[in-house]
Amino acid sequence: MKIIAVGMNYAQHNKELGHTLVNKEPVIFMKPDSALLKDGKPFFIPDFSKQVDYETELVVRINRLGKNIAPRFAHRYYDAVTVGIDFTARDLQRGFREQGAPWELSKGFDNSAAIGKFVPVSQFADIQNLNFKLAIDNQIAQQGCTSDMLFKIDDIIAYVSQFITLKIGDLIFTGTPVGVGPVSVGQHLQGYLEEEKLLDFYIR
Repeated sequence: MKIIAVGMNYAQHNKELGHTLVNKEPVIFMKPDSALLKDGKPFFIPDFSKQVDYETELVVRINRLGKNIAPRFAHRYYDAVTVGIDFTARDLQRGFREQGAPWELSKGFDNSAAIGKFVPVSQFADIQNLNFKLAIDNQIAQQGCTSDMLFKIDDIIAYVSQFITLKIGDLIFTGTPVGVGPVSVGQHLQGYLEEEKLLDFYIR
């Protein structure tokens, strides 16, 4: 199982981080399987970072082997979605970027990919018109809609599959909307997809 993630896939989020360039292709990065955090287990803020940000995203689960997938067939390659958090050590990321160095360590550290309960894609009329949100201590902290993606889910799958063979159980984090921010010890995070709570855990 591998975790594939899309960066800078919502225009307003790009603005809040100061990214002004318009990408012609999806920005892709990877997280190792050791980044996975599931089953409501707590997230422990790592000692090496002074600012770990939440980034709430729709996560897609791949359900069949695929390579060089055409966009029109991409919908056949995933069967379930959930809400996830792409935790980012923002201070490390800034430092790596200033050096012109790769920033995988700021994204791929242990437990940095939290996921909720998966629900079948079949229960939604339009996967590209789904609302999702994150509540922190019962207050809405971030919300978005997949209709605002710069690169749609099927196009992401088609693009990635040119370079990387997709396998059953692979996860794709599809990007975060505007409103990211830091987490702190004791906070209660809950993620919702169309008002259904799929993600529920604490920060330690």
